[in-house]
Amino acid sequence: MSTLGQIVLIAAVIAAGLIAGLFYAYTCSVMPGLARADARTYVTGMREINIAILNGWFALSFGGAPLLAAVAAALHFRSELRSALPWLIAGFVLLLVMLIVTMALNVPLNNALEVGFDGDNTDFEALRAKFEGVWERWNLVRTLAAIGGFGALVGGLIVHARG
Repeated sequence: MSTLGQIVLIAAVIAAGLIAGLFYAYTCSVMPGLARADARTYVTGMREINIAILNGWFALSFGGAPLLAAVAAALHFRSELRSALPWLIAGFVLLLVMLIVTMALNVPLNNALEVGFDGDNTDFEALRAKFEGVWERWNLVRTLAAIGGFGALVGGLIVHARG
């Protein structure tokens, strides 16, 4: 296996760990913390988080994890370390699920939250009711997919290291 393949695999594991950790943090701290707040604070907090998260660091792990997993799998396809390939494919598929759930479900809910916001004229209770439970359920799905993807890539790294 080339040095490039090793570097890509390690980068995939790191990116997957970062995105899994981010979504895990939402699941066990951010959302429970916001749940304790009144509706105005909840909606305002989520809007600000949605704005803040759109940055290069997030993009590197969010898009980078599945991309790097795919490249790592491709680099292992014709190598002597092909035994890691099932782990890498599983990692890629799970990270792809995370990406699809986020883009197809969480992001549209984020956008609906933004569209429903009308300053002081906002019905914060109604907006929160439409958003909170559904968003949190899909966040849990993407969290589990990201953790599974990370775990699978770690499995691939272990098989790769054993050669």
